[in-house]
Amino acid sequence: MHPKQRQEMLLVLLAKHGFVSIRDLAERLDVSEMTVRRDLRVLQSQGLVNQVTGGGQMAGSSSEQPFMAKRLLQQAEKLWIAKTALPLIEPQMTIGLSAGTTTWTLANAISGFRDLTFVTNSTNIAIDLNHNGWQDIILTGGHFRTPSDALVGPLAEATVRKVHMDILFLGVHGIDLATGISTPNLLEASIDRLLMERADKVVLLFDHSKWGVQALAHIAVIDEVDAVVTDDGGREFEISALRDADVEVILAALGGVKS
Repeated sequence: MHPKQRQEMLLVLLAKHGFVSIRDLAERLDVSEMTVRRDLRVLQSQGLVNQVTGGGQMAGSSSEQPFMAKRLLQQAEKLWIAKTALPLIEPQMTIGLSAGTTTWTLANAISGFRDLTFVTNSTNIAIDLNHNGWQDIILTGGHFRTPSDALVGPLAEATVRKVHMDILFLGVHGIDLATGISTPNLLEASIDRLLMERADKVVLLFDHSKWGVQALAHIAVIDEVDAVVTDDGGREFEISALRDADVEVILAALGGVKS
């Protein structure tokens, strides 16, 4: 296995399980403990993990993992959610994309449209849109915040107040039927809320792992969202509740769209 692939697998294991011993990591990856230690040192030098005695754990807060680690989780679900969201885009739209790994996946899937303008507070999204040939990209500026790599704060919010978006694709850390959608960071919640206010249509993108998660900072209640694109993940009750709240639900099944 190539070291890069092995290190990505290490990130996935640590993101899912928190602290994992070197012995367990070596057994799961079928490599020597020395190889695991070497990979952990590489990831530690990149600020992605903390190497502790006998094992490793993700860097950053326990409630939110770095962007580079989160983008490796639920990759199949995120890809199909992105593909399912594409028909909501029309030529000549101004499209908002909040910071996040699912919105980043969507940004990388957008092609074949004419005259699109993008507004985002994500450096990752802006860079990849440009690499993919898009030119009309408004990056908000502001304070660069990790671990989600979002631009937040007064400068970012001042930019958002000056724009109008036809549609906003919003990613979230958690969704709960009673309390709504949330993120671990107050500043990020503030700009997400403002992005919602400046868009004609708000589309929430999330995979099933976000259900039942209540993070520190509240963004909005569910009925403030116009549509949701997600995978069902065995969440029939929650999906039904969204529809009862008059939220359009578009389910992405692996390999296609589920009605």
